[in-house]
Amino acid sequence: MSIKSEIITFGCRLNTYESEVIRNHTEQANLSNSIIVNTCAVTLEAERQARQAIRRAKKNKPDAEIIVTGCAAQINPQKWSLMPEVTRVVGNKEKLELNTFLEDRPHPSISVNNIMEIREQAGHLVAGFEGRARAYVQIQQGCNHRCTFCIIPFGRGNSRSVPLGDIVSEAKKLVGAGYKELILTGVDLTSYGADLPGSPNLGQSVSRLLAMVPELPRLRLSSVDPSEIDTDLVRLIAEEPRLMPHLHLSVQAGDDLVLKRMKRRHSSSDVIALTEKLRKLRPEIVFGADLIAGFPTETEEMFQNTVNLIDQAGLTWLHVFPFSSRPGTPAEKMPQMPMETRKKRAALLRRQGDQAVTRILESYVGTKASVLIEKNGIGRSESFARVSVNSSPENGELVNTLITHTDGVELYGSVF
Repeated sequence: MSIKSEIITFGCRLNTYESEVIRNHTEQANLSNSIIVNTCAVTLEAERQARQAIRRAKKNKPDAEIIVTGCAAQINPQKWSLMPEVTRVVGNKEKLELNTFLEDRPHPSISVNNIMEIREQAGHLVAGFEGRARAYVQIQQGCNHRCTFCIIPFGRGNSRSVPLGDIVSEAKKLVGAGYKELILTGVDLTSYGADLPGSPNLGQSVSRLLAMVPELPRLRLSSVDPSEIDTDLVRLIAEEPRLMPHLHLSVQAGDDLVLKRMKRRHSSSDVIALTEKLRKLRPEIVFGADLIAGFPTETEEMFQNTVNLIDQAGLTWLHVFPFSSRPGTPAEKMPQMPMETRKKRAALLRRQGDQAVTRILESYVGTKASVLIEKNGIGRSESFARVSVNSSPENGELVNTLITHTDGVELYGSVF
């Protein structure tokens, strides 16, 4: 009996989605005794963790073939190829192709092409997501922006969108398989559609998707750019109950000079204005945000502006990263903050975020929520709050819940 291939995934939701595409290909190709490591290049820590996982995997399964792919592999394939544990390195385009995993043909040790030459993005149908209650649908790939801290465009290429027909087909297939919540994902989600005929924006396309898949109970968006949210999407957030009241914003900083040096396209006041506007239109909406601590040249005063923005914009679910200098980016050449300062500031932002979470969870006590059960009676509410219920519903089931109390980290409730 052949040993089933294993996939180890790092990084974003898009990588999670693509790992399912890889899983489908490996099963179709009957690839055995292989470990595919789908890497992330956002931070040096993400790369360190991937290297550690590769060494551990080889130690545990010395006879296994180690295939490394993902953004870190795309950006610097030679570095990964030099690891003695690695059999071959595969690019972000190649990892989505069945031929890459067929065993009846020779494969080069490095198979990584110039991703900047890719102009179209095909939809990859995924029937399900192993061990998950919700499913991701990739609708966009790549990024045309060049933020000074970010290396990801060089791992993902330029922005390209999946045609709506492919998205609808995949959504119908996933809903038919029993998924009650889908998450639309991409590298720069709010740039969706600019490269398609007629240039449909994200809001128009999401509206059409919901109209064409009326049996879908819940839809979420992954991270969005505050400067690119279109008027159709604003209207949809206000009017469509199936679009969950939870928006994750790519904010990065709360100081305008830092934002300018990051080459972001919004100011702190833009973020505050957006959250105020959307909260008036849909009072229950909750905002998450990506924040970078210790960006080059960030003074204490600049950092405090980011701390202040958490309360000013009402940000709750925070993804906080100490600044990680990436070779080949403009920020690498800027005056760097000491790593100790970056980590200290990141810890302060996380503490501020924890306080925001506690406040909002306390506000939910005594209210009702629809909870999508993930595992062992624990799931997520419409606002993405973690909820533990007093019964054992099936994984993937939506249950109506009365929130009875909170411990400041998650909610507890009774199913009714």
